[in-house]
Amino acid sequence: MTWCVGKKFGNGEVERSQDKLLHTIATPGITAFMKLLKLNALDSDDLGVVSAHLQDAVIKIGDMRYLAEDRQFIMVLNRFYWGDALAAERRKNTYTRVRTGLQFGHVLNVKKSKVMQTNPDAVIDLLTIEFTPIQAPSGVITLIFAGGGAIRLEVECVEVRLNDLGLAWETGNLPDHEEQ
Repeated sequence: MTWCVGKKFGNGEVERSQDKLLHTIATPGITAFMKLLKLNALDSDDLGVVSAHLQDAVIKIGDMRYLAEDRQFIMVLNRFYWGDALAAERRKNTYTRVRTGLQFGHVLNVKKSKVMQTNPDAVIDLLTIEFTPIQAPSGVITLIFAGGGAIRLEVECVEVRLNDLGLAWETGNLPDHEEQ
């Protein structure tokens, strides 16, 4: 039996959000230490933390999948590392992106609006993630993208996992929302 909202899932205890791993990035051009995120979200407040870390992440359409049999929606995205953006702006205008995995559990249905599905190489920019409760603990998680696109996940409860995959690189591009 699966219990939602901070109880037990399967055979193991659910952990709350955590940010403990420290790794050296072995990517050319990046010599600093950086914390690799490992976050779990079990309610709308936790989801807000995940959303803040994923603001301005870019995702290829082909890197998203709905696994209906497993009731999971998964994606691999390129997270913009806002942690050093201001310091980088003062230095040499180079910023960091990190390859990140994201998994939504207990997904009952997925609906896409204004998200091009025909080109797997098309890239979309994630602005925020929101949760709207319907009948607690169930609700709708909405991923909102630049340009008006959205993906709505109908869920039994909030169970989201974010894991940095350790692949990071420099970019000269700072996200800008003035044109959106």
